Amino acid sequence: MVKKSVYSVLRGTFLISDDSFKNWRLILFLSLLAVVMIASSHSADRKVHEIAQLNEEVKELRSAFVEGRSKLMRLKMESSVRRKLAEKGIGPSIIPPKKIKVRSKN
Repeated sequence: MVKKSVYSVLRGTFLISDDSFKNWRLILFLSLLAVVMIASSHSADRKVHEIAQLNEEVKELRSAFVEGRSKLMRLKMESSVRRKLAEKGIGPSIIPPKKIKVRSKN
């Protein structure tokens, strides 16, 4: 019995026999299922590559942000401000600042 069904599958007679409609339905269903599996696999691969690319972009942007922030901190330092102003001929005041008090009329 088993030998007969194996020969039937190998020769392809199970596709042309009287009750082959059930077999064709199963084959078409399995083929459709395989196509859906392949499509979802490709979609998942595409998403994985997109996520990897976005992670690389995030790393680059974070690096640029940190670099910009450190450059800003160096520019805001008093010594660098004095150096830039000294190039333009402006120096620190010799006269100390005076505190101005405003009294309200109430």
